[in-house]
Amino acid sequence: MRLRPVAGILLRQLYLFRSSPVRLLPAFAWVAIDIVVWGFLTRYLNSVAGNQVNFVPTLLGAVLFWDFFTRIMQGVTTAFLEDVWSRNFLNLFATPLSISEYVTGLVLTSIATSFVGLVAMLLLATLAFGLSFMSLGAMLVPFVLVLFLFGIALGVAASAIVLRLGPASEWLVWPMPAMLSPFAGVYYPLDTLPVWMRAIGYLLPPSYVFEGMRALVNGGAFSGISLLLGTALAVLQVVLAGYFFSRVFRYTIRTGLLARYSAESVG
Repeated sequence: MRLRPVAGILLRQLYLFRSSPVRLLPAFAWVAIDIVVWGFLTRYLNSVAGNQVNFVPTLLGAVLFWDFFTRIMQGVTTAFLEDVWSRNFLNLFATPLSISEYVTGLVLTSIATSFVGLVAMLLLATLAFGLSFMSLGAMLVPFVLVLFLFGIALGVAASAIVLRLGPASEWLVWPMPAMLSPFAGVYYPLDTLPVWMRAIGYLLPPSYVFEGMRALVNGGAFSGISLLLGTALAVLQVVLAGYFFSRVFRYTIRTGLLARYSAESVG
């Protein structure tokens, strides 16, 4: 893999943000709305429960973690969709650009944009509602890593779906995090789910993060083995997503779909 083409993909996205700063607005606006709404909700629940339960680290912390995952996933797909909207695929792949270099550029773009949103989330949640992740200690690093890896995997897989089905299928991308959240146990333990939903939840790496976060915040026992399992699942899914994208790309090349990708749908 060459670094120069990867840097070119990243630089193109940075030029887009520089030419149109309003593109950065979603990184702040939706995050701020989520933090404010859930922050005041946790304050209300704390006032009802008294001093018995503190909902800030469990609910607001879950919101922040899930928003971070969503920003990672959408950072990849949005950078990919920029090429879809501008009909730029033929220009990119007329150059000696490999799939691994292109996907790596999308991932680096996601890291850059998500970092901005993460800083905004942390500042707002900490200053306005007193949320502190220091209680998680060193476990904060693997928690964030698992969410990051799964966000990358889902973003690459979603981009492959759009590449295969055509630009009109982009509506499939945006609801993906919301569709997965009931199975991942973002706001409640997996034990509350029916058996069939719980089975799906155990295949989702974020479920191990949220189970571990709740255990640590509530002073309960936490199994490091379960987090290792979540990490292994996330790594495996990143590999599978990359393989899926490369197979779809080769299919579009072999069948000539890439050359007519400006159409609203691809048969």
